[in-house]
Amino acid sequence: MSVTSDFYLARVAQCAREAGETDLANVRDRCLRAKAAWQAMADRVLMGEADRKKQAADKAAHQERLFG
Repeated sequence: MSVTSDFYLARVAQCAREAGETDLANVRDRCLRAKAAWQAMADRVLMGEADRKKQAADKAAHQERLFG
């Protein structure tokens, strides 16, 4: 199963929301650490998605040059 960037970004938003809602420093810190981890994963997936789109566009352009 492939997880999209939307999943990771939803977790980032959830952690940010939970960090903002709590009065406990240790819970807020945990949420902010989790948010940073989810953001790092989202960034990697977003980069991969962008690379795949670029490769597809490059391949299509190459095919167009070859076959008109």
